[in-house]
Amino acid sequence: MRRLLDLPLLVILLGIGALAMLLPAAHAVVMDDHRVARAFFYSALVCLMLIAMLALATATYRPADRARSHLAALLGAYLVLPVMLALPFDQAVRDTAFHNAWFEMVSAFTTTGATVYDDPARLPDSLHLWRALVGWMGGFFALTMAVAVLAPMNLGGFEVIAPRPAGGAGLLLGGRLPDPGERVLRHAVDLLPVYAGLTLALWVLLLMAGDPGLVALCHAMSVLSTSGISPLGPMPAPVSGVTGELAMALFLVFALTRRALPVRLTGPRLPVPFWRDPEVRLALTLVLAVPGLLFLRNYVGAIETAAAEDLPAALRALWGGVFSALSFVTTTGFVSQAWADTRLWSGLDTPGLLFMGFAIIGGGVATTAGGVKLLRVYALFRHAQREIERLVHPHSVGGQGMGGRRLQHDGAQLAWIFFMLVAASIGLFVAALTLAGLAFEPALVFGVAALTTTGPLAQVAAAEPLSWAQLAPAAKAILGLAMIVGRLETLALVALLAPDAWRR
Repeated sequence: MRRLLDLPLLVILLGIGALAMLLPAAHAVVMDDHRVARAFFYSALVCLMLIAMLALATATYRPADRARSHLAALLGAYLVLPVMLALPFDQAVRDTAFHNAWFEMVSAFTTTGATVYDDPARLPDSLHLWRALVGWMGGFFALTMAVAVLAPMNLGGFEVIAPRPAGGAGLLLGGRLPDPGERVLRHAVDLLPVYAGLTLALWVLLLMAGDPGLVALCHAMSVLSTSGISPLGPMPAPVSGVTGELAMALFLVFALTRRALPVRLTGPRLPVPFWRDPEVRLALTLVLAVPGLLFLRNYVGAIETAAAEDLPAALRALWGGVFSALSFVTTTGFVSQAWADTRLWSGLDTPGLLFMGFAIIGGGVATTAGGVKLLRVYALFRHAQREIERLVHPHSVGGQGMGGRRLQHDGAQLAWIFFMLVAASIGLFVAALTLAGLAFEPALVFGVAALTTTGPLAQVAAAEPLSWAQLAPAAKAILGLAMIVGRLETLALVALLAPDAWRR
């Protein structure tokens, strides 16, 4: 067992991905779909044989810098794994091209949730299970690597509150630098029971609320991984209605802050109790205040109609806004069944551009959510607040200790740098998409959806729903790369390509 763990991380990940193919193969056998079962089973066998040969060839490989080798493996996983995971998908779907299968797996593994199959009936149930399973594994991989690799290097949002520069040597435990492989293994062992247990608990709740078995399982895995993948189509909503949405909203809290997980995770943090956690407070402000103001705007517009006297319809419209806002802040992308009531009950049109803003802000640091991250936005807010205080009292001294001053100055500077990198990335990918033949508005919506890993955003952000299936192969390749950049984060790429990394 120890010799297996000494293999390069990318080889281990390839082996786990190949073994995961056996689950949809078994599901297809139970569903009496032997053609799909053979596609997954034979792909698993071929991949396992190739991976065994690769493991023998790399068994004695020892990188000079193991920390940066794991950061390179993080990039390699998003570049290589989707190609392997697309093999059974391509074999199981008769009338598709391999680039569509690759795009589907990149979207799932980066927890984006974009799909080129607008008609869910086109895919067998086993393929819907495979999409959700890949998204679930992608969420767990992102969570584990964030706390085991990015946190010690002060990346992934930790640079905002860390006392050392981003991309530095990392955290010392017991006077020595812990091996990255040991950290990955330790955190994976700690996180997997919690991650799987929460998924199982939500699955049971959705079953009790009335969702069919496969739908409940796919939605449970999609909520915990924030992938937004559903067997119901590109704009999913729970069959169980408000009851199911309440259960899903409860578990979306784990994408707002890593402190919600009942497990001790490494990484710097602000010394405040959970109820004063800046990520939680900022998320609640966004989720409650923006839909609340939108609700009041709509209510004023409905005063002259009978809808103003319909309290249940008003509360249903308010809940539709709150749930949808929470879903897009966590970059999940589920839309409430009551969202149509939110837009239509008063007769006023509600812009989906708000969801684009929510997705750009994103969820918590070291969670499965994408986006800029709540902690970085909070650092910029605290810096702006401090600058306003200095306008009134130029000689005042910032409070809240060293951690607070770090957050307001150096942390805010790094957060601004990252925000500018995200803005530049959006501009770059939008320009590339326009060169690939898209108009500006669809290019902007698709680019933001890919970089924030919020695939369902394409259906709600524009004036008319946009379809990923209508994109040309070149546009799909560009957006696939954007999903990888958005999931990996630009600061991690900068740290990987830094000059001192090439000298080692």
